[in-house]
Amino acid sequence: MKFSIIAVTSFVSVATAFSPNSSFLGKTTVARNAVSSGSNLDMKYKVAVVGGGPSGACAAEIFAQEKGIDTVMFERKLDNAKPCGGAIPLCMVGEFDIPESVVDRKVRRMNLVSPTGVEVSIGDTLQPDEYIGMCRREIMDKYLRDRAIEYGAQCINGLVTSIDVPADHASTNNPYTIHYQEFQEGSAAGVAKTMDVDLIIGADGANSRVAKAMDAGQYNFAIAFQERIKIPDDKMKFYEEMAEMYVGDDVSPDFYGWVFPKYDHVGVGTGTVVNRPAIKQYQKAIRDRAGDKIAGGKIIKVEAHPIPEHYRPRRVQGRMALVGDAAGYVTKCSGEGIYFAAKSGRMAAEEIVKLMDGGKRLPTQEEIEKTYLKKYDKAYGPTYAVLDILQKVFYSNNGAREAFVELCDSKYVQQVTFDSYLYKRVQGNNPLDDLKLLGETIGCLIKGYSNAKPDAVFSNPVESQKRL
Repeated sequence: MKFSIIAVTSFVSVATAFSPNSSFLGKTTVARNAVSSGSNLDMKYKVAVVGGGPSGACAAEIFAQEKGIDTVMFERKLDNAKPCGGAIPLCMVGEFDIPESVVDRKVRRMNLVSPTGVEVSIGDTLQPDEYIGMCRREIMDKYLRDRAIEYGAQCINGLVTSIDVPADHASTNNPYTIHYQEFQEGSAAGVAKTMDVDLIIGADGANSRVAKAMDAGQYNFAIAFQERIKIPDDKMKFYEEMAEMYVGDDVSPDFYGWVFPKYDHVGVGTGTVVNRPAIKQYQKAIRDRAGDKIAGGKIIKVEAHPIPEHYRPRRVQGRMALVGDAAGYVTKCSGEGIYFAAKSGRMAAEEIVKLMDGGKRLPTQEEIEKTYLKKYDKAYGPTYAVLDILQKVFYSNNGAREAFVELCDSKYVQQVTFDSYLYKRVQGNNPLDDLKLLGETIGCLIKGYSNAKPDAVFSNPVESQKRL
């Protein structure tokens, strides 16, 4: 689901190494003194990264490279295949050193289909070496986790169930106690354990236990539903470098449906916030819209997952900080989150490592807010805000969706969109072309509203009030 919508974005020009049974309560002071004096006790502050997806793995990698810090990463399911479109921008491949073996497909064409079936194929503006990477999350996440482990992070296959938060954690260095179930290979039953840590990074997704422990507040969420479908080889050739996006109230009243190519299959899915109870109805519709292109395919996996719709009310409290989905870093309109998850995890860890000064001290809540949060919001806050507006404009009804697809036929729209998406920076727009585009937008909206079919009416007053 996390794939930046082509053409829409054109408008956006630690503690000690003691065992969990230790009852020594003055350890943080001893650890600080041991590090400062060069003692052989080798007692360090301990950082726990809860979650081993892109945000957690990228955070753990940074912490693990600081030898004055003990880094522990919790991941409940090491073969997790999160339901996700799996698209990553070209800049992420270079910035995060993603090898080509992790990229299943290099998408160079995007087929957009309107509610009435009008198709626009885009990609002419891409250079020969430019592409959108398509990944399977189980492959990419494992690569990022393994790299963090190679740097020295300890990975625990465990589910964090609760966290004891000291009442004075915002003003003292008292440790947090993590309660978790550790899973052994070949056993489905977990073993209850605890661990004291000095700082926690919550990278544990939309249902974050860390967010709950720090009383981060709730957010609205979408349900993403995806089926992995293995289609005949002759049909798979069509999707070799092609991805598809379908809009219409039949596939989603506020989002879009997709067909994204993977290594030997396609991911077919949709998502919605406003009518989550009808998600299977919308999933059937996207299969029907894809039609003959995926005919004869076999469903090999069915996936569903909540996706946050906005920032958490609180993302830092005491020495606990949220990143990725746990913080709400998924863009509206596009549902893109992989890059922002990895970026937020790395950025948070980099800023905290600087504040810890080689593992000599623990940062305060105010320091984390003034560094990690301030820098992240400055870099990406405007993007979230604008895409929120654009989702309301172009996904509000079928008339606007028709206009959206027609606008995507503009080469100028395509150029600015791909440049912005692939490199996550605003390209130099042409003011005259921008003015022309405004006129085209108005014309397309008028035409779209006149030709579109009415949207279906639905009601779910109870479900629509649910929050995570």
